[in-house]
Amino acid sequence: MVTDMDMQSPIETVVIQKVRPDGTPAASADAIGIVRFLSVTKLYGGGASQVVALRGVSFGLVAGSFTAVMGPSGSGKSTLLHCAAGLDRPTSGSVYLAGVDLGGLNENALSRLRRERVGFVFQSFNLVPSLSAADNITLPLRLGRRKLDKRWLGEVVGRVGLTERVRHKPGELSGGQQQRVAIARALVARPDVIFADEPTGALDTRTGRDILDLLREAVDALDQTVVMVTHDPVAASQADAVVFLADGAVVDTLASPTAERVAERMTNLES
Repeated sequence: MVTDMDMQSPIETVVIQKVRPDGTPAASADAIGIVRFLSVTKLYGGGASQVVALRGVSFGLVAGSFTAVMGPSGSGKSTLLHCAAGLDRPTSGSVYLAGVDLGGLNENALSRLRRERVGFVFQSFNLVPSLSAADNITLPLRLGRRKLDKRWLGEVVGRVGLTERVRHKPGELSGGQQQRVAIARALVARPDVIFADEPTGALDTRTGRDILDLLREAVDALDQTVVMVTHDPVAASQADAVVFLADGAVVDTLASPTAERVAERMTNLES
């Protein structure tokens, strides 16, 4: 059983943001809060079988940043992502997305917020097999009864390199092309945050590198905010900062990461 003492959160909220090459912050403190966790705990089950997935987690992300989330298996990475995106509710504590307290929303309002303000990129692509690439990309807009900006759609499709493939169905596309469709789908609605769960895990090295470049471009050229769960130090090195989890808690952060420094931190966590 978990006690109140076990659930105490850090005294200070960890702030993750983009850093310029000279080491100075790329955004003011006023920009903090696109995603905020305040003493978030998530429990599954009860009694002797109770599992603590998140343990008093507090952090804030600056808009326009690229954050990687890493940790050993079972450290709470996916649970953190799901709580941040409103796919799961914390047991205690508060999660804010673009200033909105997710805990104050009913299921209908939460679904609407996800459609309008959140983009998702998952390892499994989650495309509708019977729809063309173009229809998969615009599906969230149609479900939300939102007007399609055809100029923006054309720009997004061009940026992900699918201009000549938009009429093809998922079964006619390679794995990398399907993931590009998923990224375009996330971008076309202009969400506040894109959440990516192991987006390169099912791809070969070269294609995975291309997908990471697209996510990086979404941040740098389109001013998106990306939060990515990954186990790969090379993938994490594309981010502005890395958040490390262990046993459901934030135990370290790393700004301006390199693959070597990330691998070293992960080795220390797993030893």
